[in-house]
Amino acid sequence: MTTTAPEDSPSPTPVSSKAPTADNGTDNGPARGDRRLLAVVLTAQFMAVLDVFIVNVAAPTVRAELHASGSALQLIVAGYTITYAVLLITGARLGDLFGHRRAVLGGLALFTAASLACGLAQSGGQLIAFRMVQGAGAALLVPQVLSLVQRHFAGEARTRALGLYSATLAVGAAAGQVLGGLLVGADLFGTGWRAAFLVNVPVGAALLVLCRGALPADTGRGAGRRLDLVGLVLLGGSVSLLTVPLVLGQEQDWPLWSWLCLASSVVLFALFCGYESALARRGGAPLIVPRVLRLPGIGLAVFRVLAVMAVNAGYLFALTLHLQSGLGHGPLRAGLTVAPTAVAFGAVGLTWRRWPARWQRALVPAGFALAAAGALGTGLALHGGGDGGAGLQLSFVAMGAGLSLAFGPTLTGALATVRPEDAADASGLLTTMTQLGMLIGVAAFGTLFLGRVESLGAPGAYNSSDALLICAYALATVALVGAVSGLVRRRR
Repeated sequence: MTTTAPEDSPSPTPVSSKAPTADNGTDNGPARGDRRLLAVVLTAQFMAVLDVFIVNVAAPTVRAELHASGSALQLIVAGYTITYAVLLITGARLGDLFGHRRAVLGGLALFTAASLACGLAQSGGQLIAFRMVQGAGAALLVPQVLSLVQRHFAGEARTRALGLYSATLAVGAAAGQVLGGLLVGADLFGTGWRAAFLVNVPVGAALLVLCRGALPADTGRGAGRRLDLVGLVLLGGSVSLLTVPLVLGQEQDWPLWSWLCLASSVVLFALFCGYESALARRGGAPLIVPRVLRLPGIGLAVFRVLAVMAVNAGYLFALTLHLQSGLGHGPLRAGLTVAPTAVAFGAVGLTWRRWPARWQRALVPAGFALAAAGALGTGLALHGGGDGGAGLQLSFVAMGAGLSLAFGPTLTGALATVRPEDAADASGLLTTMTQLGMLIGVAAFGTLFLGRVESLGAPGAYNSSDALLICAYALATVALVGAVSGLVRRRR
């Protein structure tokens, strides 16, 4: 068989190549301040990711105490996610226009204040509103992480920073359920579910103090560029019409309005693309600079990021449903059960760059293939309603390691082609794709799992394990598509 090569994906191999920083145009490696910068922004990133998942554990007690309806409970859980996804690209652009330091501090302050308000909410309506404000704060904060990494790190230091960024995403997702279970179960000072929000307040306050000393001063404000309000409305509308049915449609059995929203999302996105291209031709300042979308490997990277996050979120969601509803595990035990996946993801994310250079081009396809094996192994190990034994633990490690291999080199390779002045565009694009991938994964694989359980009747351990196996086949299929993506012969 002839050797194939990615057609449009840059190789992650040259991790030591030098790239100019935004400040002085030279690469002197990460200074001590840069390491402090990375520590504080990744902690803030961890807190934002944590809040996507931590509320799931608290949902039953929230509903009981606030007498929230089913639809209100959905919005309490999903309001953060929807606002977060819709405003990510806007948050990235605001950081570019007004300064990343200002954006981090503003987003962190808004997120922390909204967390306090969530913890003090007295009704379902209040909690929904404050969750959306919390999501807006996260959307302003999170895109600055990749932008700051792109501007202040280069070569091996940047690759290491991106490895830590990947590990933060994985650990934050897994820790959400574990920490949520601990906080809600402990009922600290009688706070119950409120502790899931109030825990952010002291952490956020400490980060605000630390960020002032760790973040570099803003040196420019976008060179006179204006915020593309028309593009913002078109893109925000498109993402809203996509995310709302993805989050709420599943619980409502996919009514007609959800399909109309999805179709309208495509139309609005096409209008957005047309408007942005026309604006760029006129010399304007589009929300996303078109040259970023034309960079080698960006299109493939976007697909692979979507695939990784869809598989990761769908896997964790279906597996957690099986562990809790099928096997009767509590939230804390379920969270601890899947922890090896996050540990493997983080460990591989921090070490893949040290592997032999001749392996580097094969890491992404191999990672997707390993994730496919992990998904199948999980489904087969748990089929029949058992606990899975050692085979299940190996499958967890395979899934985490595989997804990390697929994600880390993809992110590093894509950002290697991005100039510092385009960091905000690339950051907004890739962080939005990360969030949309998670939403798509939960919606698609959650619907598949729940639909299968419902078709089988009672949600016992055996029926639940059967639904999980069907999900495992679907997850493996998506992962295998990711494995072959980009593997085409170069045509001369």
